[in-house]
This record gives sequence, C-alpha cells and structure tokens, in this order.
Amino acid sequence: MDSLVEFRLHGRGGQGGVTCAKILAAAYAAQGKSVQTFGDYAGERSGAPVRAYTRISDAPITNRNKVYEPHHLVVLDHHLLGPDVFAGLRPGGTVLLNTPEPMAAYRGTYESFTLATVDATRIARAHKIGSRAVVIVNTTIAGAFARLHGIPLDLLRQTYKKLGFLGNFAAAEEAYAAVQIRPASQPAGADAAVAAAGLPAVQPLEEHVVGPAPRLRTGNWGTQRPHYVENLAPCNAWCPAGNDVIGFVQSLATGHPGTAAEILGRSTPLAAVCGRVCPAPCMEGCNRREYDGAVQIRALERFVADATPVAARAAPVLPSARRIAIVGGGPAGLSAAYEVAKAGHRVTVFEGERALGGVLRTGIPTYRLPRDVLDREIEGVLALGVELRSGSFLRRDDVARLAREYDAVILATGLQDLRGLEVPGAGLAGVEQGIRFLHRVNLAGPVRLTGHVVVLGGGNTAIDCARSALRAGATRVTVAYRRTRAEMPAIREEVEEAEQEGVVLVEQRQPVACHGAGRVQEVELALVEMGPPDGTGRRRPIVTDRRERIVCDHVLLALGQSADLSLLPEGWTVQDGRVHRAGEALPVFAAGDLATGDGTVTHAIGSGRRAAGLALRALGLDVAVFERPERARSVPATDIRFDHFAPRPPAHGAVLDPWQRRAGFAEVNAGLPDAAEAHRCFSCGHCTRCDTCLVYCPEGIIRREAPGYEVDYSYCKGCGICVEECPRRAMEMSGS
Repeated sequence: MDSLVEFRLHGRGGQGGVTCAKILAAAYAAQGKSVQTFGDYAGERSGAPVRAYTRISDAPITNRNKVYEPHHLVVLDHHLLGPDVFAGLRPGGTVLLNTPEPMAAYRGTYESFTLATVDATRIARAHKIGSRAVVIVNTTIAGAFARLHGIPLDLLRQTYKKLGFLGNFAAAEEAYAAVQIRPASQPAGADAAVAAAGLPAVQPLEEHVVGPAPRLRTGNWGTQRPHYVENLAPCNAWCPAGNDVIGFVQSLATGHPGTAAEILGRSTPLAAVCGRVCPAPCMEGCNRREYDGAVQIRALERFVADATPVAARAAPVLPSARRIAIVGGGPAGLSAAYEVAKAGHRVTVFEGERALGGVLRTGIPTYRLPRDVLDREIEGVLALGVELRSGSFLRRDDVARLAREYDAVILATGLQDLRGLEVPGAGLAGVEQGIRFLHRVNLAGPVRLTGHVVVLGGGNTAIDCARSALRAGATRVTVAYRRTRAEMPAIREEVEEAEQEGVVLVEQRQPVACHGAGRVQEVELALVEMGPPDGTGRRRPIVTDRRERIVCDHVLLALGQSADLSLLPEGWTVQDGRVHRAGEALPVFAAGDLATGDGTVTHAIGSGRRAAGLALRALGLDVAVFERPERARSVPATDIRFDHFAPRPPAHGAVLDPWQRRAGFAEVNAGLPDAAEAHRCFSCGHCTRCDTCLVYCPEGIIRREAPGYEVDYSYCKGCGICVEECPRRAMEMSGS
C-alpha cells in the first residue's frame, strides 16, 4: 500500500454507504493504519446520492478535504455510473461495483481499471438485511472489498464483531466468494470516453442524481454576505525580518519545497542561518502554542534553506544603476546589500574583518552555526554582483569620503561598544569581555581554559560563552544573572541545552566585586530581589546587602552592548534610521543594531531591508520600503477553531548527547528529517481549501472554483455558519 490511499464510495440514501466506509476504515485501523472516514450526504432522503470517503495511511493523516482523486472506487448502485463517479480516479485504480449484470456485460468498458462486480443487493436480500423496499448492502459489499484488496476474512470478522455487525457476516462471506475480478487490460485513460457512454437507464424511483438547488432566492432582504479574506497571521506579524511564514510553511505542507525557498528568498538571504540562531519570535506568536505547542517554524526554515538555497538569482544591473556603499558585513549589511542588488543597483560592502558575516562569524560558535552554512548563504549574496572590500576597519573620515563618492551609504556596524563591569577588581587578569573570548574561539583557532569559569549575563552571548568555555576545557561553568530565568533574553532551548551540558545557572545575582592577587580568584555576588517593572516591562532588580563569593579562575562579561557612534563624522546624528548634519538629511542611513539596538539576527535582517528601501527611495526611485505590520492586527488564538484540529505535539530534530557536545564544536542540532511539521500549521487567516465552508453550508450554495471557492449569493441567506465554522478565520461577514 502507498503511504496514503484514498477511497471514494458512491451510493444512495438508505444503502448504508457511509457506514460501509466506516467498516472499511475500521478494518484498516485494526491493521495499525491511520484512518479517516466521513460522508457527504447531499439531499437528505432515501434514494438521494450519497458519497463517502476513506483515507488510509502509515502516517498521521492531516488532509481534511473530500477525496477528489481517489485511488479506488466502491459503487453501491450500478445506475449511478457516469462521468461524475469516475471523475479523478487515478490511473491503475480499482472499481468495485454492485450490479446484477455478469462481468461479460461490461466487456469493452472500464478496461483501463481493475473492475470487480458482485450482486450485493441479491445477497443482502437473501440474508434479509434491510427491508423489501430498501435493501442495505453495506456489510455485504464490504466482504467483496476485502477479497479485492487483500483483507483477511478473519480480520474482517473481528471488525464486524467489534462494530456489532457479526449477524451480517455470513452475507459478507458470500460476497467474498462471489465477487468477480477483471484486471485492467488497457492503458490508463484509454476508455475514458466509453466510461461516459452507454450507461444503464436511470430508474424512475432513483431519478435524483444530484440534490436539488435551493428554491428560495435571497431577494433584496439580505443584509450580510460571507467573503473570503486573507487576514494577517501572527507568525507573519511577529517576524522582524518580514518573512512570509504562512506562505513558505504552506508551500512545504502542499509538497512544494522549491516554492517555499523562493518565498523565503523574497525577504532574506540568510534563511539557513536564521533557521539555526533566530530567537523565533514567530513561534512565540504562533496560535498553535496555545493548543499543543508552537509550530517549529525556525526548524522548517532551516529545512527549506538546507535543501535549496533561498537567495534570488543575479538581477541585471540597470542602465541607470545607483552606487551604494554599505559599511559592515554582518546580517544587517548583508540584508541591505541583498535588497539593493536585487533591485539592479551596484553595491560595495566594506568589512573590517577578512570575511563577511559580522557577529555571525565572530560571535556565534560553530556548534550553533557551522561556517559552511554561513559561507554558502554569503556566497548567495555575493553572486548578485555585490563587491566586497574587507580586511580594513574604516574611520570617520573614511565614512565622510564614502558619502561623497557614492550615491548613498548604509552604516551597519552593529553593537561595537561593550558594557564593562564597573566594580572593584574588574581590571584583574582573567576578567575578559565575552565577545572578545568568542572572537578568539571563532577566529583565532583552539582556545584553552581551565578551572571554574563564571559568566556574568543572561543573553545569548552569555550562554554562548558558557557553552564555549566548556568546550575549551573548563571543568566547571556558572552563569550568574541578575533577574530570574523566566526573564532571561537568551533563547530558551539554548539555556536548556547549556544546562544539559553541565552549565549551572544562578539567578538573581549581581556582581559587586572581583577579588584576587593580580588575577581573579573570586567573584562577589549580591543577592537581588525583583521590584516593579522598569521601562522594558521587566521587573527591576533591587540589589540587597546579602553577599556571597564564588571561587573561580576566569570571569567572562556578557553584560550587553550598545552602538558605537564614534564612526560618525563630527556633527552627524542618527534620527529614525537616517543620518543628519546640522538639520540636513544626508543620503546616509543606519541599519541593524546601529539603528535599533534590538540585538538579534532577524531584527538586523529586517532593518537592513528597510534601510535599503529608504536609501533607494531617497534617491528618487519608486521602491517599496519594508515596514513591519502591527501585531495587534493579527488573528488571535480565540478566532481559531481548535476543535477542527487533532492534537499533535511538535516535531524535533535529533540532538547530540551532552557528552558528545562538550567534546568539540560540532553542530548540536541535526534539524528536522522531513517537512511533516508543516502540516501542524493552522494557516491562520489564510484559506487552505479545506472544504469546511462547503460542507457546513446549509443551502449547499458554496462550490469549488479555482483558486478557491465561490458563493452563489442569489441563494445565500447570510446565516454566517460558514464564517463561524471556518477553522482559521479566512472568512468574514460584510454588508451585501
């Protein structure tokens, strides 16, 4: 059996077609398969056409649509045969038909499918299943189905016993023995025209092939109409880089990874990087977080970018191309360069280090971000024609010169000003800035530490320092943070992995002194109590008189960073991302942490996008300027119909054991093995063509119409049931 097999059953009201579909599903469930089955009733009366659907898979089933392209058909009444029955039947499929006609009557028809025939009505009547007027054939034809599809009779018997149908099993056994099977004898599709011609006449009692249309037109009394809309999803709203999260995740869910890569490439060239080191605010905003855990968006982004480079192809340089200089080759500078180059303009990036990457290369250890991943994505940016000048740090007079030589300048120098420790003993040997320690670890080759290392701080830099210190030989590492664990800005998973590796976290401690004879031997910490919230919304730490000392051999400072504005020439100031001189706006723009101080890679990417747009717009070019949408406009969890979704915990990639991690700088997380996690996405605010509106419409006036659905407003009563039942708020009511 394929990983997913779909059956469609065609019958009439009173024949037990939906129950038949449930019997088949139960038989497969007994074999350990994942199953799904439901009916589609149309007109609710005896003799009216009924459809039912069953899906069988080895994996959890996430598709909730009707079955439009079945692998196999079960037809409970031969009078129903027609093009609509065969519509979508896949090549090589089977057709099980309840008919009194012998197999010879179907010579020359349906020969591109495996055809099985059985007179289930005769057998069921003989076993007195149903009444004289309405013979119920469901349990009978299920026996023929078992023979056709290789379901053991013993297993079918157990299924009947469990469902309470054991009294009908003799009829199923008879159908099992009586069914005739004719293998396909023509290429797929060869008799499609024959299948639609020469059909048996429809008997008067069964003249209703489709349910009747509504008889009552809406007229002029309607006041509300349902409309399909595209609302803002919280993941999209919370992504600082402006990624179309819904777009790329749904592309994965529908089996289009190439499209997913193209969608990511519209907003970022660093998807594989962000898929590893982003703090994932999109997951913080994910509505599924309120149900059974946020969708692993960060891991899905990595999955896409590791398989397919996301960077756009080289764009032709415009005849009127402008020349843009970008100072700083970190994530903000790379993002700005990417946007400018995509627009067809010339870009030169000035980077003080020998290689591009900024903090991605100098500050993030390789166990989180392998250098081949970073280099691959940087190459994607350079492939657009971006020129690189590296190995020399610029001064303020160099920046002034660039402003004269280029049409515009974008400054993306990051947070270069490190916050020091202003306490007694801070100048002792062994007390070092964590950023400089990481720079040595990442660029200067093997670094060795011994003894007990104390890291001061609670952000990602602090955790990177702690875990790198262990890998550099430290026998013990302690992280001291002045607030509580819940308020640490570090990525939660990074903190958990650090603790697994042996890092000890000490909360509510603030350094007040370092002690030692020429070299640090102890760090003195004050106990902290949490006061009312400060300007950041976090509780303000209040230092108490209680003290403790920790014996140590090294102290690494990760207390924060700020923008170094000494690169700006005299009289230059930054206002809302643009540089001014004496009140005059210059064609010089700030990007990344220099402009916002947000301190994350994904914020830097978004800021770089915005700075590039502002620079080109200032030069008189008609370009869009990226602005983050308002989070308040996104679809809240209260608008999601959780009852439409089966609980399913998030997927996680394989992770090295802690003892393996400490042995070196190999990447810790292997990433997701497949894209199955994408199926957990609610697709908040975006229609997925799930058929819920179509199924729930009491008037039956919603139909599929590419690319989505169409409502026949001539008969729509404005009841709003479709809007109420939409699982993801992709419909709204409005005035007619």
